[in-house]
Amino acid sequence: MDAAKAAAAQAEKIFAVPNSTRRHQARARAMGRFIEPESWLDIDTGHGHFPAVAQQVHPYTAFDGLDLTERVTEGRRAGRVEEAHRGLLTDLAPRLAGRYDALSMFHYLERSADPRIELIAARTVLRPGGHLMIEVPVPESRYARLLGKGWLRAEPYHRIPLAALRHELESLGYTVVATDRREPHIPFDLTAGLAFALGRVRAAARVAAPLLAAAALADRILAPVVSRTRFSNAYRVIARRNP
Repeated sequence: MDAAKAAAAQAEKIFAVPNSTRRHQARARAMGRFIEPESWLDIDTGHGHFPAVAQQVHPYTAFDGLDLTERVTEGRRAGRVEEAHRGLLTDLAPRLAGRYDALSMFHYLERSADPRIELIAARTVLRPGGHLMIEVPVPESRYARLLGKGWLRAEPYHRIPLAALRHELESLGYTVVATDRREPHIPFDLTAGLAFALGRVRAAARVAAPLLAAAALADRILAPVVSRTRFSNAYRVIARRNP
């Protein structure tokens, strides 16, 4: 396997980090500090792995999933979500109006065509008093400045500062009840930066795998410290839909 292929394979593992069971449990508990939802819609749910884990934290909550692909249907067949909604939130919002008292967007808003329209659609779907949980990258992260943006996946990408997201939410009729830059940190920056660099150097094929493994280990070891600093790479906002 050449360096580019090795880097790509490792990158797949890197970007799976946000979907770990422990991370999903932490997200579910964070919402539980403010509401015990009767119904929860997870946006861009994929195969429904977050709802499946969150169900263990909130056993009396009905979890549904929304995704643009067939994966959400597969998630329903696997029992991870009760209802599968396939399509765009902005298109389906009128049909789902007022159905949910919890809604989650994990690393989705920054990849959407128009974040503001997504937040409006979320408000439509939420019941008054319902809660929206969002996780997005920190655009001013020191890691982002150090490594540059070249290692990020090639996709539509909005850089959304916390202050700007808070202002947008409040202008749309939400009240921000919690923010967190520590727990949402994803330990992948060194590995992702190295994978990107190695993918451009063919002569690095033989050393790619051990170097990437070492970088991944360093990311995990440093995470408890990094998450408390300006190197933290993601933040979470929980906002309540005003009546």
